[in-house]
Amino acid sequence: MIDPEHDLPIQKQAEALEISRSTVYYQPRPISDEDLWLMRRIDELHLNYPFAGSRMLRDLLWQQGLKVGRRHIKTLMRRMGIEAIYRKPNTSKPAPGHRIYPYLLRGLAVTRPNQVWAMDITYIPMAHGFVYLAAVVDWFTRRVLAWKLSITMETSFCIEALEEALSRNEKPEIFNTDQGSQFTSEAFTGRLKKEGIDISMDGKGRWRDNVFVERVWKSIKYEEVYLHAYESVHEARTSISRYIEFYNTVRPHSSLKALTPDQVYFNRLPESLAA
Repeated sequence: MIDPEHDLPIQKQAEALEISRSTVYYQPRPISDEDLWLMRRIDELHLNYPFAGSRMLRDLLWQQGLKVGRRHIKTLMRRMGIEAIYRKPNTSKPAPGHRIYPYLLRGLAVTRPNQVWAMDITYIPMAHGFVYLAAVVDWFTRRVLAWKLSITMETSFCIEALEEALSRNEKPEIFNTDQGSQFTSEAFTGRLKKEGIDISMDGKGRWRDNVFVERVWKSIKYEEVYLHAYESVHEARTSISRYIEFYNTVRPHSSLKALTPDQVYFNRLPESLAA
């Protein structure tokens, strides 16, 4: 979203997007092949055992004959943007100046498309690096409405995905995210408020509040990402795009009575399918 040729200085563009100017000039440092492989293993374990912290992940890796220290695992987890999920005291701390919104979905019957959208970010391994995937998902149908890849976890690529979802679909009543700084930023929440959309945020460390997005991640990773070693961001984008098209239009979902997300999204179904 930063345009070096724009009349507005890069500093002002960065301030408008609520990102640091240094990020604009960011050049990622090379990561060893050993660490990239280890991050892939950590990602797989985290997907299956989201409650596992660095100590448990170390022990699980040791069981597989991989002798790696806990501190190194913690460093890689920070780089990947993941953490163990469990109830912790005094954790609802947004980024400075960012407001946390209440969780609106507890006890709510979600019975139709565009009633609730959800969004999240996940780590995507490649052959010689990694990227982050952000996606907007319709809660009722599991349909991926929009998605973007980025080499950093900045707010801008999340806003791009949000804008694309809004431009192509009827806007939702409620939009749910976690408490990540990308989603609590005024640039992101302000866009939702401008559309009159109610904002909902998961309890800190409560992955089940956004469980349907977690299921989407599991499908994308086990059926697409883990089967390939992308050589470039372009290859990752092309391959993931192809899979998401398959996921939306061809892949049957047991939770949707063997229908596809597109079939449910574009054809209103009985409330018996409600989440």
